[in-house]
Amino acid sequence: MGQISRKEIGGNHAHGAAPDQTGPVRVALIVNPAASSISGRSRVRIQRALADAHDLIVHETSRRGHATRLAHRAAKDGCEVVITLGGDGTVNEAANGLLGSETALVPLPGGSTNVFARAIGYPNDAVAATRVLLAALEAGSIRDASVGSANGRVFLFHAGIGFDAEVVTRVEERGSFKRYAGHPWFIYNGVRAWASPARRQISFDLATDEGSFVSGVQMAVALNVNPYTYLGHRPLDLAPEAGLDRPLSVVATTSLGLPHLLPLARIALGHGEGGLPDTGAFHHWTNVRGVTIHAPVAVPFQLDGEPQAPTTELRIEHLPDALRVVVPSEPG
Repeated sequence: MGQISRKEIGGNHAHGAAPDQTGPVRVALIVNPAASSISGRSRVRIQRALADAHDLIVHETSRRGHATRLAHRAAKDGCEVVITLGGDGTVNEAANGLLGSETALVPLPGGSTNVFARAIGYPNDAVAATRVLLAALEAGSIRDASVGSANGRVFLFHAGIGFDAEVVTRVEERGSFKRYAGHPWFIYNGVRAWASPARRQISFDLATDEGSFVSGVQMAVALNVNPYTYLGHRPLDLAPEAGLDRPLSVVATTSLGLPHLLPLARIALGHGEGGLPDTGAFHHWTNVRGVTIHAPVAVPFQLDGEPQAPTTELRIEHLPDALRVVVPSEPG
């Protein structure tokens, strides 16, 4: 996790000086009861550990978007920390509810991939991550973090446009099946999406605020952290330089034919220095503060693994120091 510089509590925070305390704090735990990797026994252990150390209130989500409302209410009610116990979608919703507040976010891994929690250093086991979280709170390890915004909605680790989002959409069409099939379900839908006529029809223009432009794009990803995602225990690295303390990295490709798809997969699996190259059909830009996408026909896009309504116009922006995050006090 060397690419993410950590600011200890009491540093230069965009939201003002943080309290210099390591005692109990008021904590809201937002639980997605449908989270794919959390057992009832694990949940009880986690809640007991948090309640023994801090002033804990527990909420359960019941519908899409509920975590946003719960997190926003927790911040207004004076909670100092909001913890999510669920997948990346639950974390994303909570972040949208906390944007610009003094309340810090913690992602406990409860989903199938848990990209954001793992990317900032938490173990991919909710009970183990709870121990790391308690140590971080005791050490006061809270930092300001940049996020991305796509048409006004926040994303924490990436926004995917085109083929990437087509795969995610197919996975979520039977989201309950993802709980049991795991990563093979993603691979299966990736093959289906690649072989479909819909993939060949994806095409859009992409322009960065820094002056880069490319047309005929089939897939683009704006990254706020690295890795892009995980395949089991293995990270997929498209832009290793991406991190919470710098503007976005953007990668794109104008071709997903086998001569380009196979090298892309090889690079993502760690067989290429610096991630996706900036050559030929591949494009790789760093320190991007804004991106505008235009498509003649609506294209799919996703935020943090959650499909959004297809669009012909997409505006992506970097929002520096917009969210407070509790990070592990010791490197993972």
